[in-house]
Amino acid sequence: MKHYIALIHKDAESDYGVSFPDFPGCVSAGSTLDEARLFATEALNLHIEGMIEEGESLPDPSSLEAIMTDPSNRNGVAILVDAPSVTPRSIRISITVPEDALEEMDAYAKAHGLTRSGFLVRSARDAIHSKR
Repeated sequence: MKHYIALIHKDAESDYGVSFPDFPGCVSAGSTLDEARLFATEALNLHIEGMIEEGESLPDPSSLEAIMTDPSNRNGVAILVDAPSVTPRSIRISITVPEDALEEMDAYAKAHGLTRSGFLVRSARDAIHSKR
């Protein structure tokens, strides 16, 4: 799981504002620090979800040192916010297998609580990783 740095800002007569240097335009606020942190997580999740829907790639998280070298960030308090797990989209494919092999795969998958697709993906990944 990735973690991104959020900066909490507080002006004298305002709520706590939250911004994400790695995601310009991703901002949030809360009337308490706990609320600001909660809403920051929600804002980051929605922002990342939108980027994925648009086919944009996510930036690598910046280091605290890199963020704090920007003078405009120095008046904020840095916190780490967990990014949502990004699940790759599934793609439907068509394959041809011998009927007896398909029956064996389906029986094995059912006995182990897997779908046919889940079994095939797990088997492929096991084969790939065992060759490394």
